[in-house]
Amino acid sequence: MRRILIVGAGQSGLQLALGLQVQGYDVTVMSNRTADEIRAGRVMSTQCMFDQALQHERDIQVNFWESQAPRIEGLGVSVAAPDGGRAVNWLGRLDGYAQSVDQRLKMAGWLETFAQRGGQLVIHGAAVSDLDYFARAYDLVLVAAGKGELVSMFARDAERSPYTTPQRALAVAYVHGLGPRPEHPETTAVRCNLVPGVGELFVMPSLTTSGRCDILFWEGVPDGPLDVFRGIRDPQVHLDTTLELMEKFTPWEYARATNVELTDAGGTLAGRYAPTVRKPVGRLPGGGAVLGVADVVVANDPITGQGSNSAAKCAASYLASIVERGDQPFDEEWMQATFDRYWQTAQHVTRWTNAMLAPPPEHVLDLIGAGGELQPVADRFANGFNDPTDFQHWFFDPEKARAYLASVAGA
Repeated sequence: MRRILIVGAGQSGLQLALGLQVQGYDVTVMSNRTADEIRAGRVMSTQCMFDQALQHERDIQVNFWESQAPRIEGLGVSVAAPDGGRAVNWLGRLDGYAQSVDQRLKMAGWLETFAQRGGQLVIHGAAVSDLDYFARAYDLVLVAAGKGELVSMFARDAERSPYTTPQRALAVAYVHGLGPRPEHPETTAVRCNLVPGVGELFVMPSLTTSGRCDILFWEGVPDGPLDVFRGIRDPQVHLDTTLELMEKFTPWEYARATNVELTDAGGTLAGRYAPTVRKPVGRLPGGGAVLGVADVVVANDPITGQGSNSAAKCAASYLASIVERGDQPFDEEWMQATFDRYWQTAQHVTRWTNAMLAPPPEHVLDLIGAGGELQPVADRFANGFNDPTDFQHWFFDPEKARAYLASVAGA
């Protein structure tokens, strides 16, 4: 039986561990926190997972919260106008529903499931020196911990990483008590509110440790009016600041939020990081090689909501590559090929995300504006969050965009 060590207990690490268990591998997971510590801790992310990513969880039967989490049926876009209203406001319908489950709930549950199914669980905050020692006992070591010292083993891929500094300041609040959206109260949707030159506000229904909730997520241009959360430690001050900014920049969303309260004391998060693609193979001091997973090797900004989706797709891709390898060695050539296979889809996410971080060109403004008049455009944009590979056919190139709009208008 082949022995595999996975360092990190997030979406990608635990999904891969549980998938390998199904296939009969001897798997060890190294986590820096217990399930109880994760469950009682601070929120770790926003996460809206679309149909393709959710299917990977269904495939290995770990979709434990699917019947409880809100079914997100649409994705809406609003663009703020200078007068405080909305220059653009539309809703695209998803072909398959999306869902968001607080990662405290999911990762704690998955960690317990992994242990109950006989997996070896090591609670230890691993350093590179620890990994160098442990690695000798395993056929394959995968690093799925996207922060801290371990990431330093993976060199930045400059050709695939156009940004060297954070492009957004991030601030998250999980709340109860958000009111329905007046124009489509019957449709559960994620809302993307774009404030030109300032940033974005995302509002998404979710399931947290205390039940159904909503996530208020500001992405602010660094040093701009939204970049005010650094140094805020008090959760209530964080929420108050979130609401003040909503009242100023997205009053239509603030009108729904006058009675909200935090889900819990750990329901806020703030930070920033530079979007980065890294080389997939890390070298240990003793000469061994390890393979980076998901955010370790492809860390995109959350502006397109792809983090947990990409993590699920990476885990599924790596699982297939491991199983197909059979008894052959997990050497560096195989590691590179395994990443290259994942990059075939990941590259489209990175291209789209990096494009959305930049000021939009005229043809993109035309596409977003057309969503309010042409429902197929709104629907196609919404479903691109599920399958970002589609954007290459109509979104990036001005000529393709014009031809697409003409074809839809003609129809």
